[in-house]
Amino acid sequence: MATVLDIAKRNPNAVPVAVSDAARAAGFIEKTAELNVAAGAAPGGASLVGLTRDQLKDSLAAIGVPERELKMRVAQLWHWIYFRGAKDFAEMTNVGKDLRARLAQAYTLARPQVVSEQVSKDGTRKWLIRMPSTGPLDKGAEIECVYIPEVDRGTLCVSSQVGCTLTCSFCHTGTQRLVRNLTSAEIVAQLIVARDSIGDWPDAVPPEGAFVPADGGRFVSNIVFMGMGEPLYNIGDVIAAIDVMSDGEGLTLSRRRITVSTSGVVPQMERLGSEANTMLAISLHAVRDELRDELVPINRKYDIKQLLDACRAYPGLSNARRITFEYVMLKGVNDSDADARELVRLLKGIPAKINLIPFNPWPGSKYECSDWERIERFSEIVYRAGYASPVRTPRGRDILAACGQLKSETEKLRARARMMAEQGIGAEGVYALGDEE
Repeated sequence: MATVLDIAKRNPNAVPVAVSDAARAAGFIEKTAELNVAAGAAPGGASLVGLTRDQLKDSLAAIGVPERELKMRVAQLWHWIYFRGAKDFAEMTNVGKDLRARLAQAYTLARPQVVSEQVSKDGTRKWLIRMPSTGPLDKGAEIECVYIPEVDRGTLCVSSQVGCTLTCSFCHTGTQRLVRNLTSAEIVAQLIVARDSIGDWPDAVPPEGAFVPADGGRFVSNIVFMGMGEPLYNIGDVIAAIDVMSDGEGLTLSRRRITVSTSGVVPQMERLGSEANTMLAISLHAVRDELRDELVPINRKYDIKQLLDACRAYPGLSNARRITFEYVMLKGVNDSDADARELVRLLKGIPAKINLIPFNPWPGSKYECSDWERIERFSEIVYRAGYASPVRTPRGRDILAACGQLKSETEKLRARARMMAEQGIGAEGVYALGDEE
């Protein structure tokens, strides 16, 4: 049994979380899904939005489209759904009226329901999205998706699971139960919802006052699988979704602008690199196994050495395709000069950049963010060793949309987040609101 470390400055206002310290100490690393949905299945079986080419082909065949026409008809639908953003079959002017009628009778172009949209004072947008029910035991899973705009790019942070398999102690999403994996269609649908909401289709316009990139390119230019869930525990659907997102005749996102983040599911890393050919990010957060066992419990299955060996073998790794190592800055836990020097030593020989992430508070968290002077000192040590070490600017903290803050489970949290936004209080001050709601 791993040694339990008293590594956190306990927050006296912390509330109980779904995964207790005792459970982690007993070796609780992963959660089991409450529901299972067939890999690649279309949510609800009715909407064509998010489907792969093969799924569209099967859907057309099911309504009697002749085999000789299937390739052409798939191409037509693909253009209207993924390039034009069509919401009604009637828009598909190069598709015959008879086929449009049959499509409208059998299918829809419905998107998942946007339950709420919150806009941060820095322009970040967070959507709470409810997926269609997949069966009698599924009331319609809710996930969160975040859009982070900058002057020259727009990054969409997507979720891959409803909840999360893992139990990382500093991450809010890790306190939520794992309901199920998202299908590839549900992952793609998050991008469709975002592009609908910010006007990122030909001839569409962004909402009044929205902060979107001004460089003349797409409003969503980058995708990061850093939302809810561990992507490599849903690797089949993640790869299928990436294929749809990067298709040059539709959504046309470059695979070099798609980054998949993992906490260290070592056996699936080679498959991700060889089949998805995306950028890789590693949630590292500690330089000693004893500490990482506590912060990122999957380390008990795949330790730091195994993880870094898999990084060195990642397909396509080069100075032009560096691995990003994410390192959350926790006060008095992992932020010493010695930690910085050991980080540099561990990464020797790996083309890498290191993202230093100021810890984002959430209700019940037992950690504090490192002081800014300490973060700058840590960054300086890493930079002088030859690694890019940007400090990630916290975005969307006031709507709990920042790194590690996503969680869709509780109405209470959404009410608190809305109250914070209305009162102009950042997430740093969430505890001062009390529990009266």
